[in-house]
Amino acid sequence: MLIGIVRTLILFAVVVIGLRLMGKRQVGKLQPYELVIVIMLSALAAIPMENTGVPLLSGLFPIFTLIVAQVAMSYLSLKSERARGIICGTPSVLVENGKIVEEELARIRYNINDLLEQLRAKNMPNIADVEFAILETSGELSVIPKSQRRPVMPEDLNLPTKYEGLPVTLIIDGYVFKKNLARINLSEGWLRSELSKFGVRSFKEVLFAHLDTEGKLLYQVKSKAV
Repeated sequence: MLIGIVRTLILFAVVVIGLRLMGKRQVGKLQPYELVIVIMLSALAAIPMENTGVPLLSGLFPIFTLIVAQVAMSYLSLKSERARGIICGTPSVLVENGKIVEEELARIRYNINDLLEQLRAKNMPNIADVEFAILETSGELSVIPKSQRRPVMPEDLNLPTKYEGLPVTLIIDGYVFKKNLARINLSEGWLRSELSKFGVRSFKEVLFAHLDTEGKLLYQVKSKAV
């Protein structure tokens, strides 16, 4: 049993590292070849986990091979437009200027009901309001509404706007992000002093705290401080 546990942990670590090397993608955003590799990785890892009679290296070698193949294909598709088209495919225009491109739907075997469902999910129930609907290589539908149907932007009304950066996370569940404090030239002493103004005596009492783009400290204490 101990051997099985150790083998499982080793294979788990290898697969996790492999997925990290593949990049940060949601399962629904994987390219077809990436999805195939993920499925194959899980199948290959399961064999030596279930059967301790199979040498561990017999499972690790094909896993490493798949990881190397995926990284190589990703690099190739990054450097070559032609290779990217072969490996990942090309986007398909399903709606153009408010009209369904029937030939493209037939070519990729994508039915109209699925198209309408995806448009409704994008808050575009009326095809006539759509300038372009493009099926990306990941399977997600990108919708570009006609200019008359797009939300009004401050630029359209010639309204001045100020820069909006990203809030800086300072504390999560009592843990202080010292690197973030250093990046904005602040210290733990400053943070402790600011929190003390609101009656917070310890970082451990804080569930979440961040500094917004206007320099305001926003925080939330835990329901039960630890």
